[in-house]
Amino acid sequence: MTIQKRQRGRPKSQFRESSAGTLQSLDRALGILTAVSRAERATLTDLSMSLGVPTATTHRILTTLQKHGFVAFDEERQDWVIGIEAYRTGVSFMNRTGLSTVSRPVMRHLMEKTGETANLAIPDGAEVVFVGQVETLNPIRAFFARGTRTSMHASGIGKAILAAMPPERVRKLLMTSGLTPFTDNTLVSPEALFADLNETHARGWSFDREEHHAGMSCIGSVIYDEHGDPVAGVSISGPSTRFDPLRVPELGATVAAAAVEITDLIGGRLPATTTRSNGEITATTTGTGPLA
Repeated sequence: MTIQKRQRGRPKSQFRESSAGTLQSLDRALGILTAVSRAERATLTDLSMSLGVPTATTHRILTTLQKHGFVAFDEERQDWVIGIEAYRTGVSFMNRTGLSTVSRPVMRHLMEKTGETANLAIPDGAEVVFVGQVETLNPIRAFFARGTRTSMHASGIGKAILAAMPPERVRKLLMTSGLTPFTDNTLVSPEALFADLNETHARGWSFDREEHHAGMSCIGSVIYDEHGDPVAGVSISGPSTRFDPLRVPELGATVAAAAVEITDLIGGRLPATTTRSNGEITATTTGTGPLA
């Protein structure tokens, strides 16, 4: 009987490609970086448990990211936070799009005209991410830090963007994310949400009636890119007591006008006009359509 010797070779590299054709270690590193960003600060144990990555592996990835400035370790609190290089990467993205820069003067004018905080956000999956804000001088005001995420279905900007999307894409987003209730006013049924999106589409602006934060309201409108597709949104937000029902249409028209101005400044174009058929919205261009 001949005993076959085990072949001696190099150990498998930790930087091997997965069956999906991606680099496993890079997938894990980006997942950890994303988790730190969304949590704002997190312990090693929390990150390891939430991502299902061994503690030792998580620590090696974190120290590598720390070496390059993408995360930092808070010695006093003993947890991990986002680093300066991650911020620079985000700034680079915003500079590339030019959206933040060109929007700011428009947002400032919007704030001055309405007396409410002006916000800028971009879509990311079933959420919107706030990337800019011009705060009102009113002592009681809304505030969203850069990077804050909000579910689209419970956001003024989010609903404005959803209303401009093809209906099949809206359905896919809702199927993956669900309709999480945040307040008693959150639209948690597809029928209620689609009805609201049709109304938003028809008038050109959305109205968040305390659907994410009790006591706070928001009016948003969509910003389009050069293809006529929704790329971002602008809104005003503040205490509901200042959003008088008789004043809301005027505020909505003002926000919609700001969205049109920003669309023009970034070289975007508005989709073709839409018409109603049997109470539903129909459109003549890609990017819009019936939402029922």
